Formats: sequence, C-alpha cells, structure tokens
Amino acid sequence: MYVGCQGIGTSKYELQFLTRHGVNNMDTNIDPDDVDEMKRQREAADEEGVSLEMIHIPFPESISFARDPQRDEDIDAVCGWIRNAGEAGLRGLNYNFTAVGYQRTEARFGRADSKFSSFELDKYDNEEPHPAGPIDRDEGFARIQYFLDRVIPVAEEYRVQMACHLPDPPAPILRGEERWNYPVFEGLKRFIELRDSEYHGFNFCCGVAAEGLDDPGQELPPIVKYFSERKKIFNVHFRNIRGGLHDFVEVWPDEGDVDMHELARIFHRTGYPYMLMPDHAPIHPDDVAPEGVSGRVRQGWAFQFGYIKALIQAVEKD
Repeated sequence: MYVGCQGIGTSKYELQFLTRHGVNNMDTNIDPDDVDEMKRQREAADEEGVSLEMIHIPFPESISFARDPQRDEDIDAVCGWIRNAGEAGLRGLNYNFTAVGYQRTEARFGRADSKFSSFELDKYDNEEPHPAGPIDRDEGFARIQYFLDRVIPVAEEYRVQMACHLPDPPAPILRGEERWNYPVFEGLKRFIELRDSEYHGFNFCCGVAAEGLDDPGQELPPIVKYFSERKKIFNVHFRNIRGGLHDFVEVWPDEGDVDMHELARIFHRTGYPYMLMPDHAPIHPDDVAPEGVSGRVRQGWAFQFGYIKALIQAVEKD
C-alpha cells in the first residue's frame, strides 16, 4: 500500500505539491466521455512522476432515483465511461450510490482555529422532503442490484474496478432515504454480496464507516479487516472522527477516536495493495490556494500525507 491523493488536478503546480510530499499516486476528476483528455492527463501526471490511477465519475441522479427510462440511458452512459477508462489505462472508477447524498450541519473548530466538517442530527432538518421521495432499504438495494447487473459485466470485460463510496453519513434514515450502509457492517456486507466479482468493491472511507458506529474505536477495525481480507477495498479514504452515530466531527487523524495505526496494521497484514489517501482535511485560516488550483493544495493535506507515509513505514517495519 502507498499514500495517494484524490480530487487534485494535473497542473505542474499541483503535481509538484504531491511529489514534494512524497505522493506519486492519485485519482482526479475528468470528463469520463473524453477518453483523449483522460490520456492527456495521465501523460501529464507521468511526466511529473505521478501515476493517475482512477477518476471520480459524476453519477447521474436518475440511477439512484430510479427514474425510467432515463435511468437506462444513464446506465448505458456509465458503461461507456467504463470502456473509456479501460482504453485510457485507468485502474478504476469511483462513484456514489445514494439519492440524498452527502449531508452536514454547521462546522466546528479545533486546534489553532482548524475548521472541521461536522454533523449533528439534532441540528439537521430531517423532515425536509427529498425530491427522490421515500426509499426503504430493500428498494435501495434493488436499485443498486439493477445498476450492478448492467455495469459489472462491462467492468469485467475492460478490467476496470468499480469502487463505491459509502453514503455519508450512515444513518437509519435521512430525509426519507433509509441509508443502505446502516447498520454499517450489515449494509456493506449486503452490498458486496449483490454481485460476485473482483471488479465490484468499495472506495472505502474509514471516516464514513466510523460515523455510523456507536463506538468507532472498537467497532471499525474488525469491519476493515473483514472487507480488506476479501479484497473488496479498491481505495481508502484514511480519515478520523471524534464521536459517532448522529454526532461526529472530522478531526486531524492523530486526535480522533479511531486508532489509525491499528487500521494501517490491518491493511498491511491483509495485503491491501492500493492507495491510502487523505479526505476532508481540516481547513486552516492561512490556507489560500492560487487561482485555478485545487483547494487541496494546503496545509491539511500536506500534514496528512506525512502522517500516512509515517504509518506505512511503521507497520512495514513491525
């Protein structure tokens, strides 16, 4: 395993920010219809010594909303994106399968005025109706099954990993959607068992999984071990939280409730072979990225790169 980065661009400025901190692997955001642009950005990254492995795809809402016939047309588009990724030599595609999507409440603050992403259910308007309408867990899984049955055979043909991010945050229900990743272990296990394929797995966010647990420090390590042993993790968002189900804050990785060294040891012992990457890094008031450059060129990401590299060296020498 090795340190990586997501969501950063392939300008020389950004790529040298990565290599300066010992990061030589990444994923990014590229129009998945444009195979030539995928190849161009891969070549630009290669010139600076960085391997562009994956991209995030803009997942069409019709698929999770089950809006027919648009859903079938959009699934066909995703299949085309898979073919393009295979042609461009990418390892995989990252996607999200949820109608309600990413949810947060007002930020909280930590050491030296660091700004933390946060969620508190008692401050969240959970009664606001969502355009997708009520979706119970079985219906959610039926929609996922419909999607996977169409796309995974294409992924297998082109040898492109389909890495699903966990709905953030896990919860029994948010704005009418019963989240498929709650309860966490049962939901993730059911998701993986929908399709038996080495190209069906997770863009596994340690932080999101922790957000749905009552005691993340104790409950998360065996969940990570289970899916890593089964080779169902294609990327890792290596971040920490303080708190748990319905009330958490995303903190610096060295100060949360999860022992990140323990997680690194599990990934190492189970032979996880891909990127450990920062995610949702705290924001510091001194951070100002140049115009046209990803906001991820900042202190929080640099700190986490070094933290992850040190943990990898530590567990490899255990």
